[in-house]
Amino acid sequence: MPWFPEFSTAIELARRDARAREQADPVAQYLKALYDGGPGVLEKTWPGDVVVHDPRAGVIRGHRELRTFIHDNREWMAAHDARLEVVGSITVDGRAAVELLVHVLHDGREVAWPVAVVAESLDERSVEFRTYCSQWPVDGLQHLRPAFLEVGAVETTDVVARHLEALAGGDADSIVKSFEPDGYLQEPIGPDNLHRGTAELRAFYAESLSAGGFDVQPCAGTDDGASCALEYNLVGWGSAPPQAALAIFERGTDGLLAAVRLYDDVTRPAS
Repeated sequence: MPWFPEFSTAIELARRDARAREQADPVAQYLKALYDGGPGVLEKTWPGDVVVHDPRAGVIRGHRELRTFIHDNREWMAAHDARLEVVGSITVDGRAAVELLVHVLHDGREVAWPVAVVAESLDERSVEFRTYCSQWPVDGLQHLRPAFLEVGAVETTDVVARHLEALAGGDADSIVKSFEPDGYLQEPIGPDNLHRGTAELRAFYAESLSAGGFDVQPCAGTDDGASCALEYNLVGWGSAPPQAALAIFERGTDGLLAAVRLYDDVTRPAS
């Protein structure tokens, strides 16, 4: 049956093509697994190592822990009538950063909870998911999250680099100058917590920097030219230990920042 080898090859090619499509959007797979409560698609697409860094559950390693985590997460989402809304994404060279609004019921009212998820494919069989958010919108508490990534060789450029240098120097005026006139900063606790325009930004940063500057130590970056997702460790802010965080820097058309959105549970020092 001379057709059989060709038929087998066609099936294998089809399988590889399907797997490549699934691997191209790992965050979508992850979110579907969390929402539907079924880890099967992740296990099929990533049969090697699967690691999850979650602010609430900690570190999840391997398929057995993944199944338990997804089951527990699905129960929590069902209990809080959660809905997921994707509001932005950046994908570069095997790493994707996706911004979400998770709509949940908390104390009898609906809350829009900003969450960011980074997926990094370590090889063709393995993947790592890292979630960043403040838990304040869903439990009213601030949870210090220790740093879990190593400082990496991440080169920041242009206005993002200038912004970070100004933060380290505690220079509120230079920070504000890195924004467009109508630029804004969004705090981690919700999309309504914005500081827009020169006056609001100056007031926010002056208060935030009253305890001095702090060092943003980059660990991993995803930058498509229009936006940059920077995973970093925040150090030297008051007496707090190094803390894990992610920021989205959205560039405007004039080389300045249109927006900075923070995803963290960073403990801010008393002024």
